This record gives sequence, structure tokens and C-alpha cells, in this order.
Amino acid sequence: MRHLRVLCAIADTGSLHKAARELGVAQPSLSTQLRRIERALGAQLFVRARTGCRPTPLGLAVLSRARPLVAEFAAIVTETRAAASRAAGGFQLRIGATASRAIPGWLRRLRARGPDCAPTLQMNVSANALLGMVAAGRLDMAFVHEVEGSPLRIPPGLCLRVLVEREPQFVTLAADHPAASQPEVSLADLAGDRWMVDSTVDGEWDGLCRVLRAAGLNSEMLHGDYLTAYSLAAIGEVVTVSQPTAPPRPDLAIRPLKGDPLGVRLLLAARTEADLDHAFPELEQAYWTVAQEAPAYREWLNRAHACAAPERPGALAVPGLNSRPAHAAM
Repeated sequence: MRHLRVLCAIADTGSLHKAARELGVAQPSLSTQLRRIERALGAQLFVRARTGCRPTPLGLAVLSRARPLVAEFAAIVTETRAAASRAAGGFQLRIGATASRAIPGWLRRLRARGPDCAPTLQMNVSANALLGMVAAGRLDMAFVHEVEGSPLRIPPGLCLRVLVEREPQFVTLAADHPAASQPEVSLADLAGDRWMVDSTVDGEWDGLCRVLRAAGLNSEMLHGDYLTAYSLAAIGEVVTVSQPTAPPRPDLAIRPLKGDPLGVRLLLAARTEADLDHAFPELEQAYWTVAQEAPAYREWLNRAHACAAPERPGALAVPGLNSRPAHAAM
């Protein structure tokens, strides 16, 4: 079954590198596994090229038999674990997530239900990997973000619930950066700056590249994790994308981008609607709590709320804001 999962992951991602990341193994190890599988079957299943891996005709035939077997085995594992948990008198909620400040409050609210709910957390920079783990029964649900213009690969059968349809992405720059004195920053104000982005986060590198190209900029892009990016931004070496809920720091300025050119969709994914019902309310409460604790985001939400006409279809609906005057959230 492990070999069948390997074949499905390579086919789904189209890349040994991406499949290795999704499966949580090193790429050389995955390459060795694939060669071992092909030797056992006596035929080549994938064509390797600079652009990635694609199944051979025989590979497609094997995959057509492998996918239902993998799905059925995942269902057996999920149902067995759930039955064992119920028999033991408890329920362990296995949560996966990409980075979000809402996570601590979410877990705290779930634990407050009592000892019968014991959430565990697995973090991953790859939303696609987490969704695959939910589909395979290795996680019960995943809280992920989908970068605008870079759709996630949603496995068949997963249920989705949207927390925020479009969360604006802000920019983080040094507190003494010339643009930091403005309430919102234009991309043109950053034309001379280098950007640092974590390219291992699904869609983020491509998303920022698209936005910069659309603005007519050819900015230098550096690869790096966001902890490093924040440290370098503080001394003026780079600017970086940040979630609007990022906490304020005295050495950094977190500002909206003029026109909100870059956004993400926040999703909770699970195998059943009942699973979503079980955890979504606490996630929603936790998210809007941290949203109102972030000064720049709180001001952005207030402006958006004030500009949205309630009678217009699609007008902004912000829990905790629409129920009272906008200034009350300040």
C-alpha cells in the first residue's frame, strides 16, 4: 500500500520533489522507492524530464487500479481509528495547518470543551500535502490557505468550509523604511527593494511574481523562510509578504498594500460535514479575535466594513464587526 501511495503522489504532483515533500520523505529516498517499484513490476511507470514526471501508458493503467485501493485502505484506517477512539471513551482530533496566528486560540477553545476532545497539531508549509493527508485518513482536518491564482489540488471527496473568502496580504518592512510612514504602501514605493519569500509555501512565490509583473516591476526575489525574512526586513535588507494578523513589532512596520493586489482564501477541509461542524465555530472565533488584535488589519477591516453597502450582494460580512458600529472595534 505504501508503494501505491508513492505512485499516486508522484502522479498527482507531477514532480518527485513535490511528491517527496507531500509524503514527508527525502527526494533521493523517493527516487529509490520508485526505481524499486519499477523493477518489481518490470516496466517504467513514469517518464522523468526537466519539467517533471508524467506517467507512461502502463503507469496510467497501474494508477487506475491503485487509486481506488489507496482510497479504500484510507477509509478502513480512518473508520478503525475512530471506532477505537470511541471505545476508549475519548476522541483525538488530528489537525493539520499552515501557519496562522489563529491556531493557539483554536486549540485552546477546542480543549475547553473537556477531556473528551484532545486535539493534536501537525504543521506543514504545504497546503496540498495537508489536504492529501486528510484524504488519506492521516489527519481529520486541515486549516490551509490558497494563494490567489494558484488553486490547491483538492482531493476528491473532501468537504470544504471557507473561513475568509479573500484575506488581503500585507507587506512587512523596516520601521524606518520611507514607505512605513504611510497608512498603506504602493508597490511602486517598493520598486527598489528586494523581496524575500518562502518558496516552499504552495503558491506564494508564483503569486508574488504575478503581482509584481502586473505592477511593471522586476524586483529581485530571494528565497528564505519567514523568520529569516522578518529578521532581514527589520534591518532594511528586504521586504516581505505577511499575513494581516501578524503581531506588531517595534522594529517592523506591517502595512496594507494599496489596492490589495495579493490575497488568499482561508479554508478548513475535512472528510465529512460533521467533522467541519465539530471544529469550525471555534476556528472562526479564534481567527476574528486575532484579527482585531492586529492594529493594521483591524483598521483595514473597519474601512472595508464602512465601504461595504449592506444591501449589495457580496457585501463584506465580518463576525464581530457587522453587528455593531465600525468604530466599536477600535
